[in-house]
Amino acid sequence: MAQPVQILIVEDEMIIAANISLQLTEMGYEVSGIIPRGEDALTHIKNNLPDIVLLDIQLKGELDGIETAHKMLEIQSNLAIIYLTANADEANFNRAKSTHPYAFISKPFKKLDLQRSIELTISQLQCNIAIEKNGSKTENSTFILKECLFIRHQETMVKVDIKAIRYIEADRNYCRIFSTEKEYLLVTTLKEMDKKLPQRHFFRIHRSYIINLSRIDEIAGTHVVIAKKAIPMAKGMRPELLKKLQTI
Repeated sequence: MAQPVQILIVEDEMIIAANISLQLTEMGYEVSGIIPRGEDALTHIKNNLPDIVLLDIQLKGELDGIETAHKMLEIQSNLAIIYLTANADEANFNRAKSTHPYAFISKPFKKLDLQRSIELTISQLQCNIAIEKNGSKTENSTFILKECLFIRHQETMVKVDIKAIRYIEADRNYCRIFSTEKEYLLVTTLKEMDKKLPQRHFFRIHRSYIINLSRIDEIAGTHVVIAKKAIPMAKGMRPELLKKLQTI
């Protein structure tokens, strides 16, 4: 099932926070909370981990934004943080760099600045899936993604639960993702899609098909069946498929 990307706003100026929240909602994202203090934001993410945090550097209270970010990263080391700041001086910038933020947005900012920063962050999160697949990423990147893929759909980015994906079919330079809820058409090749999918769930069974191993209903000699769809299996793939099924 597709879900909007969840974004937490940590901003102590409520008028600015409300404006950001409205813009994010119009873009198709889901605001998981608007929190003015760093201490309260830490409690929030322990119970409701967002995909992205928009974090003001100049927060009131015991913790400023950068100190809050350090403590957030102790809870979730790969948390995607975007800083909001009206004071991008060298000292704050250097302090903030140590938290490895995904972006900086200087106040006042335009809606396009916000939109591009979020889309670049989502793009980087997508890259984390490919890095994880190659064995050089910790399990935290998957935890941030909540076992979801980010997919562009109708001018916004949505999350699709990988468990809901049945199979993916090549269509020249496009891919069609067939899930339990919807069909998505992506401007990417099946080869590129294969790089972004976690190996433990998916298997390229044919040059034109990737299947979700947990969705297989039947295995025949030359094909598998998923949701009454017969999907061809390349010659010699059956032993490898059976081996993969033993490990999931």
